[in-house]
Amino acid sequence: MSHSVRIFESACKGCVNCLKSCPTEAIRVVDGSIRILKDLCIDCGECLRTCGKKALGLEEDDWDIIKSHTPGILAVDPTFFAQFGAYWHPSMVIQCLREWGLDMIVDQAPRAFDLAAYAVAKSIEMASREQLPLISTYCPSVVRLIQVRFPELIGRLVTVQNPLDIMGDLWRMETGRRDPITLLAPCPSKITLVRCPVSRSSSPFQHVVSVRKVTRQLLAAGPQVADNLPDPTNKRWLKWALRGGEARHVRAFSSKPIVTLAVSGLRNTLDLLQDLELGRLSGVDFVECRVCDLGCIGGIANAESRFLASLRLQPLSAPWDISPEEREEIAALYDRGTWALEMPVQPRPRLPLSQDLTEAMAKLKEMKAIYAQLPHIDCGSCGRPSCNAMAEDIVRGEGEITDCIFKLRDEISDLAGRIAALSKSVPHTMKGRS
Repeated sequence: MSHSVRIFESACKGCVNCLKSCPTEAIRVVDGSIRILKDLCIDCGECLRTCGKKALGLEEDDWDIIKSHTPGILAVDPTFFAQFGAYWHPSMVIQCLREWGLDMIVDQAPRAFDLAAYAVAKSIEMASREQLPLISTYCPSVVRLIQVRFPELIGRLVTVQNPLDIMGDLWRMETGRRDPITLLAPCPSKITLVRCPVSRSSSPFQHVVSVRKVTRQLLAAGPQVADNLPDPTNKRWLKWALRGGEARHVRAFSSKPIVTLAVSGLRNTLDLLQDLELGRLSGVDFVECRVCDLGCIGGIANAESRFLASLRLQPLSAPWDISPEEREEIAALYDRGTWALEMPVQPRPRLPLSQDLTEAMAKLKEMKAIYAQLPHIDCGSCGRPSCNAMAEDIVRGEGEITDCIFKLRDEISDLAGRIAALSKSVPHTMKGRS
């Protein structure tokens, strides 16, 4: 599986900030360098936020090469429009890109997000009370988190494609063009959405670049654009960059009142999913989760502060009263089925301790015995995020008990005692001599 986190081994100092922040315990520090367990990584970007040594970065495509090939087609995340102070108007941002010879997917973007919201609303209406609440699939890291840590919640995920993917599909269907599309992504999660899509065979995008890289180059170039450009009428899709934007969009398309709940931030998302797992969200119809604080504007690959970005997007007026003409157009797209996932989401369990059940049970017993010997303080000095993770690594043959600094100290103390005792020992033939 291809991931979006790049490791710079020369910069790693062997601290444990990254592995302590990972929600799925996917990071190890081995021989002083970071190692990521790809079957557990959900690309949430928490490790990038906490690494102060710049040993972790984004694995993205080369923007300069992409920009040099024209025509360049861009699909942008809604967060992109909140990155600019001088070019505050969405139409001004589009014009700036055209100054570079780049075309942005404009016409299909609002309809793609409308279609996703409409499909979610229909899914809620058709679900039984026992199947609710349904969970949004817009944040790829939330989907992967559920696959790894909450597999019993997979059945609650809405079977609706990410609207960014729908945008690319609609553009190709309606234009018939095969030009490569570049996605501007606000986070590692959406970079991996392109390289390793969930529940579809391939992505509609061929390249992916961070919002931060493009924003900084665009601002440095300082293109001159008019300030009297026409205002896009449908700005509902831009609200998806904020926490609660998707939920508000879904309510607008619902034919009956529904109860939605929106949370942002990794810890809040974990708490909510745990509550949902325990059946504590009765009465809620739809749950919107984002691992980034305040929503996608808090993504680690953005250029602007999430607070300033929120300040720019909040005042944007969005017509939540959907006209009959718009509903008819979106319903026609819905009937074509372009919104549905190609295949169901599958759990991503950890590799078993052994393929043989008897051997796996024996290793589990051994793992518990090793864990009982450890100090249970999860200090991270061994290069693992927890004592339990260390016990598992030892059973898998990927570590030793003396990797624990406390067990190493005990071993050294025992060895020193034995050496001291041996130093006082003399052969029987030497005893009694002065």
